[in-house]
Amino acid sequence: MDEEVSRWLDQAEHDLKSSRNNLMNGDYYVASLLCQQAVEKGLKALYLKKFKKVKKIHNLVILAKDLGLPTNLVDKCDKLNPIYIDTRYPDASGDVPYKRYNKEKSEHDVKLSEDILKWIKKNI
Repeated sequence: MDEEVSRWLDQAEHDLKSSRNNLMNGDYYVASLLCQQAVEKGLKALYLKKFKKVKKIHNLVILAKDLGLPTNLVDKCDKLNPIYIDTRYPDASGDVPYKRYNKEKSEHDVKLSEDILKWIKKNI
Protein backbone atom coordinates (compact mmCIF):
# COMPACT_ATOMS: atom_id res chain seq x y z
CA MET A 1 0.00 0.00 0.00
CA ASP A 2 1.25 3.47 -0.87
CA GLU A 3 2.67 5.33 2.15
CA GLU A 4 0.31 8.31 1.82
CA VAL A 5 -2.72 6.03 1.46
CA SER A 6 -1.54 4.19 4.55
CA ARG A 7 -1.28 7.44 6.54
CA TRP A 8 -4.84 8.44 5.64
CA LEU A 9 -6.17 5.02 6.57
CA ASP A 10 -4.15 4.91 9.80
CA GLN A 11 -5.60 8.27 10.86
CA ALA A 12 -9.12 7.10 9.96
CA GLU A 13 -8.69 4.05 12.19
CA HIS A 14 -7.31 6.18 15.02
CA ASP A 15 -10.22 8.63 14.69
CA LEU A 16 -12.62 5.69 15.04
CA LYS A 17 -10.73 4.49 18.12
CA SER A 18 -10.91 8.01 19.59
CA SER A 19 -14.61 8.06 18.78
CA ARG A 20 -15.14 4.94 20.88
CA ASN A 21 -13.12 6.49 23.72
CA ASN A 22 -15.27 9.62 23.65
CA LEU A 23 -18.39 7.48 23.59
CA MET A 24 -17.26 5.74 26.79
CA ASN A 25 -16.48 9.13 28.37
CA GLY A 26 -19.90 10.56 27.53
CA ASP A 27 -18.62 13.13 25.05
CA TYR A 28 -21.19 12.07 22.50
CA TYR A 29 -20.98 14.94 20.05
CA VAL A 30 -17.20 14.47 19.86
CA ALA A 31 -17.68 10.72 19.35
CA SER A 32 -20.02 11.38 16.44
CA LEU A 33 -17.76 14.03 14.92
CA LEU A 34 -14.86 11.60 15.00
CA CYS A 35 -17.04 8.99 13.28
CA GLN A 36 -17.65 11.41 10.42
CA GLN A 37 -13.96 12.26 10.32
CA ALA A 38 -12.92 8.60 10.32
CA VAL A 39 -15.14 7.87 7.33
CA GLU A 40 -14.02 11.00 5.49
CA LYS A 41 -10.36 10.05 5.91
CA GLY A 42 -11.04 6.44 4.98
CA LEU A 43 -12.83 7.53 1.82
CA LYS A 44 -9.99 9.90 1.00
CA ALA A 45 -7.49 7.07 1.44
CA LEU A 46 -9.43 4.98 -1.07
CA TYR A 47 -9.84 7.99 -3.36
CA LEU A 48 -6.09 8.58 -3.24
CA LYS A 49 -5.42 4.95 -4.10
CA LYS A 50 -7.89 4.97 -6.98
CA PHE A 51 -7.32 8.44 -8.46
CA LYS A 52 -3.81 9.32 -7.19
CA LYS A 53 -5.05 12.53 -5.54
CA VAL A 54 -7.18 13.63 -2.59
CA LYS A 55 -10.49 15.30 -3.32
CA LYS A 56 -10.69 18.37 -1.06
CA ILE A 57 -14.31 18.14 0.05
CA HIS A 58 -16.06 17.03 3.23
CA ASN A 59 -19.16 15.55 1.59
CA LEU A 60 -19.13 11.82 2.31
CA VAL A 61 -21.88 11.06 -0.18
CA ILE A 62 -20.03 12.63 -3.10
CA LEU A 63 -16.83 10.80 -2.16
CA ALA A 64 -18.68 7.50 -1.74
CA LYS A 65 -20.46 7.83 -5.09
CA ASP A 66 -17.23 8.83 -6.86
CA LEU A 67 -15.66 5.68 -5.46
CA GLY A 68 -18.57 3.41 -6.39
CA LEU A 69 -19.47 2.29 -2.88
CA PRO A 70 -22.54 0.04 -2.65
CA THR A 71 -25.84 1.87 -2.19
CA ASN A 72 -26.27 0.69 1.39
CA LEU A 73 -22.92 2.28 2.31
CA VAL A 74 -23.71 5.49 0.43
CA ASP A 75 -26.89 5.64 2.55
CA LYS A 76 -24.78 5.24 5.71
CA CYS A 77 -22.52 8.04 4.51
CA ASP A 78 -25.63 10.17 4.01
CA LYS A 79 -26.57 9.63 7.67
CA LEU A 80 -23.10 10.66 8.85
CA ASN A 81 -22.69 13.58 6.44
CA PRO A 82 -24.54 16.30 8.46
CA ILE A 83 -22.43 15.60 11.55
CA TYR A 84 -19.53 17.61 10.11
CA ILE A 85 -21.49 20.86 10.52
CA ASP A 86 -23.95 19.88 13.25
CA THR A 87 -21.30 19.03 15.86
CA ARG A 88 -19.15 22.08 15.23
CA TYR A 89 -21.48 25.06 15.23
CA PRO A 90 -23.94 26.12 17.96
CA ASP A 91 -26.25 27.71 15.40
CA ALA A 92 -26.45 24.69 13.08
CA SER A 93 -29.54 23.09 14.59
CA GLY A 94 -30.94 25.40 17.23
CA ASP A 95 -28.98 24.24 20.28
CA VAL A 96 -25.36 23.75 21.25
CA PRO A 97 -23.85 20.58 19.78
CA TYR A 98 -23.13 18.75 23.02
CA LYS A 99 -26.84 18.87 23.91
CA ARG A 100 -27.98 17.41 20.58
CA TYR A 101 -26.12 14.11 20.91
CA ASN A 102 -26.72 11.18 23.23
CA LYS A 103 -25.34 7.71 23.78
CA GLU A 104 -27.76 5.96 21.43
CA LYS A 105 -27.13 8.40 18.56
CA SER A 106 -23.37 8.16 18.92
CA GLU A 107 -23.42 4.36 19.24
CA HIS A 108 -25.34 4.28 15.96
CA ASP A 109 -22.79 6.61 14.35
CA VAL A 110 -19.94 4.34 15.51
CA LYS A 111 -21.67 1.32 13.98
CA LEU A 112 -22.19 3.12 10.66
CA SER A 113 -18.55 4.16 10.61
CA GLU A 114 -17.33 0.67 11.41
CA ASP A 115 -19.36 -0.77 8.53
CA ILE A 116 -18.03 1.77 6.03
CA LEU A 117 -14.40 1.50 7.15
CA LYS A 118 -14.57 -2.29 7.05
CA TRP A 119 -15.59 -2.12 3.39
CA ILE A 120 -12.92 0.48 2.61
CA LYS A 121 -10.16 -1.64 4.16
CA LYS A 122 -11.24 -4.65 2.09
CA ASN A 123 -11.07 -2.55 -1.07
CA ILE A 124 -7.76 -0.76 -0.58
